[in-house]
Amino acid sequence: MGDDAKPAERITELFRNGSLTAMSVIVGFSLSFLLRWAGSTGKWHNADLFAVALIVVGSAAQIWSIGAMLFLSAMLTANYQRAIRIFLVGLGLVAIGVALALLAEIFGIGQGILGG
Repeated sequence: MGDDAKPAERITELFRNGSLTAMSVIVGFSLSFLLRWAGSTGKWHNADLFAVALIVVGSAAQIWSIGAMLFLSAMLTANYQRAIRIFLVGLGLVAIGVALALLAEIFGIGQGILGG
């Protein structure tokens, strides 16, 4: 009755906690940018909607990843890596959205978040 199944690879608790902390800080920055932008008094333009959509979807992916990291199953390497990949996709979407918002400001077709 030999059991040849290998036990699933696991990460350490310290490693997961450090990743979770870093992810939380980045999500805080993503949400604070979105909050500042939503609270500004400028007029919204079509260029803003695409950027906001990317930031919202990216932030949602980041938040989902944090939620996934809170489960004990995140200690399994495969689950941890999946959560990290989704987080990085969300981070990329937020970065692209912010870059689009800033480019819209530079070219004068944005909401006026830079104080213009």
